[in-house]
Amino acid sequence: MVGTIEKVGSEANTQKIGSKVGVAWLYSSCGSCEYCLSGRENLCQNKKFTGFSKNGGYSEYIIADNRFIFNLPVGLKDEEIAPLLCSGAIGYRSFKLAQASPGSTIAMFGFGGSAHLTLQLAKKLGHKVIIVSRNEEHLKLASQLGADFTFSPKNGEVYENLKDKDIESAIIFAPSSIPIMNALKVIKPGGRVVVAGIHIDGEIKIDYDSQLFHEKMLLSVESYTREDMLEYLRLATNLGIKPVYSDIKLEDVNSALTELKKSEVMGVKVIKF
Repeated sequence: MVGTIEKVGSEANTQKIGSKVGVAWLYSSCGSCEYCLSGRENLCQNKKFTGFSKNGGYSEYIIADNRFIFNLPVGLKDEEIAPLLCSGAIGYRSFKLAQASPGSTIAMFGFGGSAHLTLQLAKKLGHKVIIVSRNEEHLKLASQLGADFTFSPKNGEVYENLKDKDIESAIIFAPSSIPIMNALKVIKPGGRVVVAGIHIDGEIKIDYDSQLFHEKMLLSVESYTREDMLEYLRLATNLGIKPVYSDIKLEDVNSALTELKKSEVMGVKVIKF
């Protein structure tokens, strides 16, 4: 969310009324557990999430934790910044965990709100990017945003079409177990598969010899840290990363969620009050 501070609590002495700030998915963490103290607050067992454990952005006014709000980059519209605070940050965390070598090839499975921002990031940083999606319109958008190769599983077996693409790492944005198993097959020895989703449908069945041997790694992503967010906002500003978006009114949310379920959203939808 992007909004303006209307009131400030007695202990929120770093913020000023009238400042425009961003509020993201990670609402707060305890600040004192082993994870918080080691820079891994995203794994805190007492963390809270905006819109899940605390009221979120389907409202004109919210209460936010002073420690977990962000000063905004200049030169971007509010509608361009809001997606960076969720879709963008999760994609950035996934990209970091992939630990892709400079100039290497990254495969991304699924192409929605997070992937279309992560593609831009990877390309700006000099990587080759392959996008795999069943949605032909999404693949067209991926090509427009600079993807080096796009492929739909409707057009053939994923492994046979990607096995010679020199893929070092993969990020799974699609909420399905099938892309995870395909990605483990196509990455190079020593490569990483990072799963960006909160939930995955289906059972993951791994054949040790063909999918996990040769020191391949499978990791999941849980939110992000404030450090991740600050890094990403700087990168997005400096590299010119912007979402493809359309803005909607609050009363249009249900129809937008239906479009999302049907994979009909191009980029992201932004609620504008």
